[in-house]
Amino acid sequence: MKTVLEFGLFTGVRNSRILKRNVPCKASVSTLLLHSRNHSGSDSDFLQKSSVPTMHFQGSLPRLPIPKLEDTYRRYLDAQKPLLTPEQYERVKEVTKNFIEYEGRALNAELVAKDNLNKNTSYVSEPWYDMYLRYRKSIVLNHNPFIVFNRDPNTSDPLVRATKMLHAAVRFKKSFDKGLLAPDVYHLNPKKSDTKFFRSFVRLLPSSLSWYGAYLFKAFPLDMSQYKRLFNSTRIPLKEKDSLESFPADRHILVIRNGHFFTFDLLKQDGSVVSKDEIYANLKAVVEQSAAKNENSCGVLTAEERDYWAELRARLKDNTKNAEILRKIDGALFVLCLDDRKYSDEYEAMRMFLHGVGGDRWFDKSFQLILEGNAEAAINFEHAWGDGVSIVRFFNEIHEHCIKEEYQPSAAAPPVSSLAKHEFLIDKPFQEILQQSQKRFQEFVGKLKLFAREEEEFGKNFFKANRLSADGVMQLAFQMAYYRMFGCASPTYESCSTAAFKHGRTETLRPATTATVACSEAFDLNHPAGIEEMVHLVRNSSDMHGKLTKEAAMGQGFDRHLFALKTISEKSGRNVDFFQDEAYLKMNHIILSTSTVSSPNIRMGGFAPVTPNGLGVGYMILDEKLGCNVSAYPDSPSCTDFVELVFKSLRDIYNVFQGHNFKK
Repeated sequence: MKTVLEFGLFTGVRNSRILKRNVPCKASVSTLLLHSRNHSGSDSDFLQKSSVPTMHFQGSLPRLPIPKLEDTYRRYLDAQKPLLTPEQYERVKEVTKNFIEYEGRALNAELVAKDNLNKNTSYVSEPWYDMYLRYRKSIVLNHNPFIVFNRDPNTSDPLVRATKMLHAAVRFKKSFDKGLLAPDVYHLNPKKSDTKFFRSFVRLLPSSLSWYGAYLFKAFPLDMSQYKRLFNSTRIPLKEKDSLESFPADRHILVIRNGHFFTFDLLKQDGSVVSKDEIYANLKAVVEQSAAKNENSCGVLTAEERDYWAELRARLKDNTKNAEILRKIDGALFVLCLDDRKYSDEYEAMRMFLHGVGGDRWFDKSFQLILEGNAEAAINFEHAWGDGVSIVRFFNEIHEHCIKEEYQPSAAAPPVSSLAKHEFLIDKPFQEILQQSQKRFQEFVGKLKLFAREEEEFGKNFFKANRLSADGVMQLAFQMAYYRMFGCASPTYESCSTAAFKHGRTETLRPATTATVACSEAFDLNHPAGIEEMVHLVRNSSDMHGKLTKEAAMGQGFDRHLFALKTISEKSGRNVDFFQDEAYLKMNHIILSTSTVSSPNIRMGGFAPVTPNGLGVGYMILDEKLGCNVSAYPDSPSCTDFVELVFKSLRDIYNVFQGHNFKK
């Protein structure tokens, strides 16, 4: 797993997104599996049984470092340079120098002191959660990304596929709860460290030393703290700042179909997993009881602005029955959305997986598993609780397990007694509120445009053969496309996971560099650069991107450091000129928000732009294929033109490395 969605999937204000980077090197992230039977419980109840306990490395993970102030100064200016004229750059250089020497130094001393008092976490954890939970606009589109599964070759029936996925999902949860889910470990040299001997060695070490033992093998365990909010978790709307709540004792799933809400248990009272036949029978009963659309579904309220939703949720809870339903929804393992529509094309599918039609979703839950009429499947997840690492791991595990299964339901299996339909008690005034919310929702999502394309002639293997970073070249193509549209570089965000550190979240890569600008200029048809010079400039861009990736993955970017300093200044009421500087504000007004999920199990992933005039760029890099889907608002650049220029740029790079000059 080289990359994951933070989708902030795939980020700026999202501020991290569904599709993020874990590690920059030629290596692998593996699981530590055991096939022994030394644990209580039926084998069928667990998706994995790891010899190394799930959280074995957590206690000894290194802490996320606070970069040196001088390094942040240098990196910030390097990122500003391609966006500014020489005169603007000199002004920004002076403004930044003054900040670093005076206010920045004082703020940094406070940050270091606070970090030293909170050694159980990272310096970005609290402000990052705070940033997400204080966000007051709708979390739909920008904060909640989607990822689409590949098809299941053994299943064309959506209820059968949903059954298999639910059964695998709850077994994944049980494996995690019992400490049997294999830890995430990044191997620099898998042949030497991803071995039985390595697993036997590290599991004998105490947790306080386990990370150091893995390090001896050049293997790096990753933070798994976010997995605790994967299940039974939800975002609760409150005035000014939402909260994250978990209900680990609950055993039921929430199913939404045509705006109707159902629950049934996936775990029995003794903790064992219900059978696939029972799950299928319940899903079949759900379909039978939800043929007509609920025109007053409260699901649409989760797409409202957060303060307004908090007010409406409080009104709902005034009724005892409604309060009980909300508690059921909040405590559910996760949401299954059964869409009876069969999506006619990939754009309709992307739209429905990103936002649905309003009442058919509950966007506050940690994640929603969505199945449509053709058995296409996707995940839409809420971003405050975590980034893409855990959701993509979960995604990969259940998909790989399910496609190996050939399940045929038994016609005799009846629904289990836990199946219940939940109907909110809604009076006439509240029905009118719901209708207005639905109208606002349709106007809101109706503004979004989407366009996608694939390149199937070459992919990661071609870049690898030419000693190029595949991700670096994709990011270069985005910069080239924007340059070809507007003749300049763009503020660009690419999220990089810092999961190698305890409670690390993400760091930002700034893919717009002086190297990408020089390369974009050289690829202009009127520029005299020949093949040799263009090849050299592509390599420079790739190398620069690789350097930035390594720095970010090691917690040595500048964005999170400045973000933490800004947070301290705001909480103390200090007005710091640097954070109001036009260059700082422009850099953080993200035009190209990019993120990737490159897994053989994933067809695509996406999200909306983070600014009204920006683009949301989700992309995929596979061995022999490249994919890109882009979202835009009315004030954004044309997503169709941008995508076409991205693939023209990729084709031009490909031709140059094949020895063909596209300029002639």
